[in-house]
Amino acid sequence: MKIGLTNAEAMARLQQSGFNELPSAKPKGFWKLALEVVQEPMFILLLGCGLVYLLLGDYSEGIILLCWVIIIIGITFFQHRKTEKALDALRNLSSPRALVVRDGAELRIAGRAVVPGDIVILNEGDRVPADATVLESHNLTVDESLLTGESAPVLKSVGDETAQQNALVFSGTLVVQGRGVVEVHSTGMQTQFGKIGVSLQEIEQDATRLQHELKILIRNLFIGGAVVSVGVTLAFYLTRGGVLSAILSGLSAAMALLPEEFPVVMTIFLALGAWRLSKNKILTRKPSAIESLGSATVLCSDKTGTITQNKMEIRSLYCHGELHDRISITDHNAGIGQLLNVLHAASPNNSIDPMEMAIAKDYAIFSKDVAVHRLLKEFSLSKELLAMTRVYEEDGSGRKFACCKGAPEAVLAMCNLSDATFAKIEEVAKKMAAQGYRVLAAAQNQTLQQIPERQDELEYVFVGLVAFEDPIRAEVPNAIQECKEAGINVILITGDYAETAKSIAAQIGIVNCDHAITGAELQKMTEAELKIRIKKTQVFARIIPSQKLQIIQALKANGDVVAMTGDGVNDAPALKAADIGIAMGMKGTDVAREASSLVLLDDNFASIVHGVRLGRRIFDNLQKAMSYIIAIHIPIIGLVFLPAFNATLPILLLPIHIVFMELIIDPVCSIAFEAEQEEKGIMQRKPRNASERFFGVPLLAYSVFKGILLLGMVIAVYFISIKEGHTDDEVRAIAFSSLIVGNVFLILTSLSDTRNVFSILKEKNRAIFIISTTAIGLLILTFKSSFLQNVFKFKHPGYGHLVPALAAAGVMLLILEGIKIIRNYYNKMGKMEL
Repeated sequence: MKIGLTNAEAMARLQQSGFNELPSAKPKGFWKLALEVVQEPMFILLLGCGLVYLLLGDYSEGIILLCWVIIIIGITFFQHRKTEKALDALRNLSSPRALVVRDGAELRIAGRAVVPGDIVILNEGDRVPADATVLESHNLTVDESLLTGESAPVLKSVGDETAQQNALVFSGTLVVQGRGVVEVHSTGMQTQFGKIGVSLQEIEQDATRLQHELKILIRNLFIGGAVVSVGVTLAFYLTRGGVLSAILSGLSAAMALLPEEFPVVMTIFLALGAWRLSKNKILTRKPSAIESLGSATVLCSDKTGTITQNKMEIRSLYCHGELHDRISITDHNAGIGQLLNVLHAASPNNSIDPMEMAIAKDYAIFSKDVAVHRLLKEFSLSKELLAMTRVYEEDGSGRKFACCKGAPEAVLAMCNLSDATFAKIEEVAKKMAAQGYRVLAAAQNQTLQQIPERQDELEYVFVGLVAFEDPIRAEVPNAIQECKEAGINVILITGDYAETAKSIAAQIGIVNCDHAITGAELQKMTEAELKIRIKKTQVFARIIPSQKLQIIQALKANGDVVAMTGDGVNDAPALKAADIGIAMGMKGTDVAREASSLVLLDDNFASIVHGVRLGRRIFDNLQKAMSYIIAIHIPIIGLVFLPAFNATLPILLLPIHIVFMELIIDPVCSIAFEAEQEEKGIMQRKPRNASERFFGVPLLAYSVFKGILLLGMVIAVYFISIKEGHTDDEVRAIAFSSLIVGNVFLILTSLSDTRNVFSILKEKNRAIFIISTTAIGLLILTFKSSFLQNVFKFKHPGYGHLVPALAAAGVMLLILEGIKIIRNYYNKMGKMEL
């Protein structure tokens, strides 16, 4: 027994080297989040306007504005904390429990307390807590797929650390078989996990295009609003007099011109989008990725654990000179039964080794009566002989027999075979291996007299070969097909051999899989060569971590919007560099999750396609919502400006009216747009051009047109009511009613670009019902309540006088629906692009 460190030595080294853990992003506090939110120009304006209203004595407007800012901060904070708590629940790799030797006694401690020099005992199923050198190995086999991408477990042995990689174990890897004793030499940031974590800090992520555009638009509107506000204030003062009323009119103009709904809608869409993604088992770490998800043009995927299941399955069996496919294993064939019996007998019970689990699974299906024998001796796998043998005594008869499995070359060497038979079996094994399968041979000795000291002293009779594969996930081919239809190029990046990678690519439906670029080829390429070659390549094999990052950067240089999936530490730099990094939640490492934008909670490749579909829907609806906001502000601006230059016209919109519009209808409308179903054929169109502006000229022009149409309708009703001889308060009530009704009709026609208003109503969007009932109900309430009449400066004109408002809104709706029909017709005929 190794003595190990003393507790005093361990504490001293802990003080010197620090805890055995990786630094992760600290959760942002409430005040830091709040500060980030209110630093946006639009929120600064809202805060400023609210304070000015309070100073001027308009407490209701000021309080409403300030309360709305607090609500938005609360939404942002709640979503952030919800995401971080979900991530905390996923963290299960960074600090595994460790069995160490301290003061000569075995002691189980937290993995974060392991220090350099600690002696750690590893057993089957343990997670390695730190990088260490093997001191003792008893068939110690480790799954290093999270670090290397290779699904096949690695046998560890005692050796020279500088010369033999199999004499080292690495933090975060999993012991799948045997036991061992290791001495820790690196912890925390000095481990292989940690070194990759350091490289992540050197990668900066850019803000999304929409974030840039929104900031520029808000900045310009902020400057323009300030200028216009001063102009309107002067105009009102010169035409009507009264400093206080002029200031209030100027503030109304600023509020009308500065649509503070932009950040509100953005926040709501991203928060609810993250919630909807979580329903599809996708955790959103960075809400801005939702915007990019729907415009992804390339999806780079790792193989192990992402395309494949990261577990072994028997693919074929060779026995009695015949090759049997997976589908024939359940047939009652004596040769297959004998081979499975030998393989199972040569494997330990309740093993977590992937290949032995696959053997046990098929053995249970094939074997009806399971005989129980007494285990006499076990010969473990070693680097000198890549085979293992278990010797049994048959119950009742006392007959001794041995069953062996291992590498074909090792097992065949212990069998008495002719040269021709040996060559034939070896050829079959090579063909299996060439298809990317992991191959084992099985042999037995049924007449064992004495148990020798060494395994290679046994004489065996060859029984057969078994080929294992890491099967692809059942849902992947359909997901790949959906990606093709959606115009998304899927690229497979793996550390496996080229032939294996191409075989997997062909199985899942990747078209350009005849040629794969290997890591060795990639190393010789210049950046310019890679940018050209990558346009026609969908398979990359024998790739090392730094090359994954190189591939992502080449794709981005070509103008692609890149999504990258992965679960291992080696994927983390590429995950962070990609436009959308998607980590695996169940099998992924903390490093990968910290670097990613999204986390797949079910490790299901098909969830990515659901995410793309949802991302496109969110983007479409966000664009429609933003278009509506621009449109609705046109009549608000016009109705504020109109009386500013003519003292004889009644003032239409006071600050309370604008607050009513913005804080009742618009936020509810943004929810209605967010909840609207996707457009037909959303996954049969190409991704949005990454260089296309969100607020492009066509969108702005059509939005302004809709707004002018609504403004014209309200102005027509406004002048009709004046001509009818109504009082100023009645005119204001009639005009405001027409604006409310027109707003509801504008929402209905703007919810979809392809469906008519009747189809939208049939879909039973609950938010539409809420909008209509809330808006009309509050409008009627302002007419009925004397208190609200005084606040809104209204006088009830009688319901008959509201008929022109309904008629004008109906005409506007017919015009916009007619334009929609014409546009859809030309789109269908291929004569017009929107």
